[in-house]
Parts: sequence; structure tokens; C-alpha cells
Amino acid sequence: MVAAQSTGTETQDWVSRYADDVIAESERRAPGKPVVVASGLSPSGPIHLGNLREVMTPHLVADEIRRRGYEVRHLISWDDYDRYRKVPNGVPGTDASWADHIGKPLTSVPAPEGSAYPNWAEHFKAAMVEALGEMGVEFDGISQTEQYTSGTYREQILHAMKHRGDIDAILDQYRTKKDPAKAGKKPQQNQKPVDEAELEAAEGSGAASEDDGSGGAGGYYPYKPFCGECGKDLTTVTSYDDETTELSYTCTLDNFTETVRLSEFNRGKLVWKVDWPMRWAYEGVIFEPSGVDHSSPGSSFQVGGQIVGIFGGKQPIGPMYAFVGISGMAKMSSSKGGVPTPGDALQIMEPQILRWLYARRRPNQSFKIAFDQEIQRLYDEWDKLSAKVADGSALPADAAAYSRAVGVAGRELPRTPRPLPYRTLASVADVTAGDEEQTLRILSELDPENPVTDLDTVRPRLDRAEAWINKYVPAETRTIVRTEPDTEALAGLDDASRESIRLLLEGLDDHWSLDGLTHLVYGVPKVQAGFPADATAKELPAEIKGAQRTFFALLYDLLVGRDTGPRLPTLLLAVGADRVRKLLGA
Repeated sequence: MVAAQSTGTETQDWVSRYADDVIAESERRAPGKPVVVASGLSPSGPIHLGNLREVMTPHLVADEIRRRGYEVRHLISWDDYDRYRKVPNGVPGTDASWADHIGKPLTSVPAPEGSAYPNWAEHFKAAMVEALGEMGVEFDGISQTEQYTSGTYREQILHAMKHRGDIDAILDQYRTKKDPAKAGKKPQQNQKPVDEAELEAAEGSGAASEDDGSGGAGGYYPYKPFCGECGKDLTTVTSYDDETTELSYTCTLDNFTETVRLSEFNRGKLVWKVDWPMRWAYEGVIFEPSGVDHSSPGSSFQVGGQIVGIFGGKQPIGPMYAFVGISGMAKMSSSKGGVPTPGDALQIMEPQILRWLYARRRPNQSFKIAFDQEIQRLYDEWDKLSAKVADGSALPADAAAYSRAVGVAGRELPRTPRPLPYRTLASVADVTAGDEEQTLRILSELDPENPVTDLDTVRPRLDRAEAWINKYVPAETRTIVRTEPDTEALAGLDDASRESIRLLLEGLDDHWSLDGLTHLVYGVPKVQAGFPADATAKELPAEIKGAQRTFFALLYDLLVGRDTGPRLPTLLLAVGADRVRKLLGA
């Protein structure tokens, strides 16, 4: 390691504080060696935005450590040797036949219909790898299928089997539902084993959800062979000899039995509660977060903290991270299908915004990611922060989160050259339906003194806004501009409404810009009430706001046939001055 290079933010945000702790812990455990942080992801289905926190928390800490001049490795263990437990909803081509693969390793299950990848795990892994690349996340990927089938963990497996009694004793401290004959009493009614509760809570997370080993007449064993006949892990070890490493098992599905030498056998894996701490010791992991589902007594993280000592290692430091939700949706679970993935989010928001969502909240704080109208407010907040960072007025912690969002150590992520307001771009995309000529015309008129002359200058933000409009705005709320005036409505206008439209039309040419039209549409009701158009809220009676709302509803009705729509200044620019005059009965 080299001497730390201070970023000036060490005490100002959660990332820096964890970086301090991780560096100090690494110096104690492995002085002079690279700092190792880790994540684990199970490609059992679409890897969703909740799983992304498993990656972003150590990534942000690793990046801060790297910025300080240290060598650091961020490991992502792909738990692709986990058993295929359940057919997730929403996967193309899934039907009852997929259930035939339950119990096989994920890499032994065919990919979903139409996939270009060789198996189930690679199919879902690929989308996550692509998203992480776009977000600037650097990592060393480790396939657990490769690790196990190549014999990399052979010594660790033999060691675990030799110390199976010690492991069983640790696990037994947390088993809440014991064998009645063994415990001498019946289990309490409705009592659920901790590992089963965790199986449900961890569904779709980086943690594999398995039992904690096979037990029977032959005793406890922390190892599960995959059956040589059906390829599934529905097996029970019946005997094992420490000297010869001879292991016998039977498959409960097809009654297949086999005797192998574990010192030469690579078709099986340690059960999850042993596998995870084994890897901590093997990789020398210093920092790894875990979900709140691991905080209960008997959870993988807590039990692993004791089992890791059997392998000569120590439990990583790291926070429990809270769940991530989606606006209007409950806590995500990939087993239910349809939950948004990082790739889905990156279709509607730039990588910097997605990084910022994870950087600005402490790991133990839950938050939601907006796929609804809230995304416009989110972008407004981001743009305000960007302006504060630019003029030096941002709070230190906010500036630190911004810095972590826009780039990684040594480089910035590509950004939109001219970041126009997201809500404006979305409104334009809504009205133009993707017509680039119309889009350029409208954007060029937003600021006549500094017009947009090339759509590339407003990309990729423009593309993200168009994707949001097309994918997540309901068809019934999309904006369809009238093709002809509503003559009946125009004929029925009262004198005050006619006067308001006259004032608007008379001011169009002199106010034809985004700021000008904003001033105009808010000013018309003020002028009608006898006040200057530029009068401030403090100078106006409260009823002016009501008059403005009435005026806006009138314009929306005459232009788009509804009482709401995109911001009026943007809508007017999109419709065009000549068409506005036509639709308003000029």
C-alpha cells in the first residue's frame, strides 16, 4: 500500500467513513496487500435494483480507497453454482417444464427462450455486467461454478468435512425447530426455522438460500453433491471417511446412490451458511455489506461470523443495507417477476443519477427509485445540486455524493453536454412522439439567444426522457394536440375567458421563448385583475392563484382536450405559434 491521499471529505460522508475503517482494518489483517471488498450476486433471475445495493455499497467504498492511492480489489462472486430454486415470473418462455430443472446448478439450466447465452445464469449475468459497465463499476468477477468444478475449493471442502462437528455445533445454537425426538419436546406451534425464514427474505438477493447441511443416521455434513443421475442437489450424504475422503450419498428423487472420493470429486458444493464464510477466509475479504434479512439471529452473516474462524479467517466489516423500492411498488422480490433492473433504470436515467441515488443515502436508509412522475422532480433536484457544486455553495457531504456520482477514480463518466431540464425534454418528447425535426425546432426556440442547434448536445438525457415517456407514461395521460379548434367550446366562452386568450395571443411573438412564455402565461391573470404582469406573489391577493389555475385549465382544454398536461410554456412552444393561434380561435 501507499500513503493515503486525502480527498478532503473523509469526515463528511458515509463512504469516506467506511473507507477509513476498511483501510485501517486491512492494515491490521493484511498489511502491504491490496484491500479486498466483495459483493455476491445470484443470477437466478433478473438481477434487480435492490441487488444493485449489494454492489454499489462496496463499489463506492472501493472507489474512495482507490482515490486515496491504495490498491483495491472489488470481487463480485457470481453465485451461479447455486441451485435453481424457483421459476421467476415474467421470464420469456417459462412454463411448467421449467420446474423439471429445480435443484440443478444455475449453469446447468437452459437459458430462457430466445437467449443468445449458453445457460440460465449467463443470461441473467450478462444484463447486469452491461449495466455495471455503463455505471463505471470496476470489479473482478468470480464464477462459483468455475471455482467448484475446477477443484479450487477442494482443500476448503475437505477441511469443512473434517470439522463438520464444530460447524454443526455452531449452527445448532441457532436452530429454532429441532427434531422433537432429539430435543425432547414438540416444536412450538407456527414456529419457523430461522434458515427457512431467511430463505424467503433473501429470495432474489446475492445470498443463496439453502438448508444448512444434510443430516441423518450418518450425522451432519456441510456438503451437498449434485446427483450423478439427475444432476440435482436433492441428495443426502450417508457416510464419509476422513482418512480416505470416501463419501456416499443417495438422491431422494430417483434413489440413485454413489460412492466417490471427495478429494477427486468436483460435482457439489458447501451449503450456503458454510460456503459464504469459507470464501471470506479464502479471498481475505475485509469489507462486504449484507441485506437486512441477514441481521436476524441465525442468519447467514451472523452464523458465518463464527464459522469463518474454522477456516482461519475473520468476518468482514460492513453494514446491513436497507431495501430499495420503486415509486408505487412494495419491496422488490425477483421471484415475483417484473421488478425493474439496473438496465431498466438506465433506459430512463443517466448513469450519474442512478449512482447518486445509492451514494447520497447511507446503506441503512431505504429509498425508492422513481419510474413515475417523480423522476422529473429527481432530475430537478440533481440539476440544482449540479449548479450548487459549480458555484461552490453545495454542502460538503452533498458535494462528495455528487463527485462519486459523476465519475470514478481517474475518470468521469460521459455526460450530456447541454443538460436541459428533464421535464422539458419529456414534455417535448410527449408532444412530438420522437419526431427529431420537430424536437429540434422546439428545443431551438427554448432560448433564442443560445439555441440548441444539434440534438447530440442534449443527448443522452433526451433519449432517457423519450424512453420514460414511451415506456412508463400511461397512454391515457399522453398528450395529443387537437388537429382542429373546438369551435363549440370557443363559442361558449365568457367575456373574461375571451379576454385572457386575447392577451395571450397578443403577447406570443414578444415572449416566444421558454422564459418568455412562462412570464406570459402566469402574467395574463395578473393583468386581467389589474396588476402588473411582473407583480410578485407578495404583492398579489390569494385569489390570483385560483385565476391562474382556471386560465391554465382553459388553455389545456382548448389545446389538448384535457384539464392538465405538460408545462404550458413547453406545450406552447411544441405546438408552435401559428397552430396555437388556430386552436385558440384567432
